[in-house]
Amino acid sequence: MCGYCKLCFGYFQPGAGKLDEGAENQLCPTGAIDRTFVEDPYFQYEIKEDLCIGCGKCVKGCNSFGNGSLFLQVRHDICLNCNECAIARTCPSEAFKRVPSNSPYIWNGEETEKKA
Repeated sequence: MCGYCKLCFGYFQPGAGKLDEGAENQLCPTGAIDRTFVEDPYFQYEIKEDLCIGCGKCVKGCNSFGNGSLFLQVRHDICLNCNECAIARTCPSEAFKRVPSNSPYIWNGEETEKKA
């Protein structure tokens, strides 16, 4: 759940025609963000986990123009460490590294040695 905002850049498309719940105005491709009126002029935004594909569009919008309260988080209680989830595949900040399953660990310093 996100903080109370008057305008959420993680919810609305840049340059949205109207600030309403119309699909054409929403940034999320799956409609995974619920927008609930709190009090004038504030709304609460909540992620519906069953619809979220972890594409990170809302996070990018929130961090670019908003207060940065939306972020991607791995649910370790259901993670299988398969390295194939949408978060690992599409994280916009490359915070997750996908590695081959036959060598699942990156040892300290290994990554910088390969880049040099």
